[in-house]
Amino acid sequence: MAVLLGGRAAEHLIFGHYSTGAADDLVKATDIARSMVLHYGMDEKLGHVALQADRPTFLEGVSYPSQRREYSEETLREIDCSVHDLVQKAFERALEILTGSRRQLEEGAKELLQKETLTEKDIKDLQKSLAA
Repeated sequence: MAVLLGGRAAEHLIFGHYSTGAADDLVKATDIARSMVLHYGMDEKLGHVALQADRPTFLEGVSYPSQRREYSEETLREIDCSVHDLVQKAFERALEILTGSRRQLEEGAKELLQKETLTEKDIKDLQKSLAA
């Protein structure tokens, strides 16, 4: 999730604001966090429970999973808080990584402005030049 939020974190770090450019990545990171909580029981507060399973009902058929909720409003609030916390921690991790690698971030951005695309070799060469 931190990788998905890297672009958004870079915008915040460099420009001090967010654009709509990382919107799809934010949606994907949120979906991953929601799956971690709802499907895989990966939340300490809620425990080892799958709160949502893709079980079709008779009328829905196999391709339309049931969206019926089988938990309380209180649990729904815990789910929302857990999802928020997971995404927030991933964003903070992305910021931490980029802050610690700010020089590489800025030099990589300069290279991208010149070349539009960086190959694996370009990135390795950039890393070597910064390490020297």
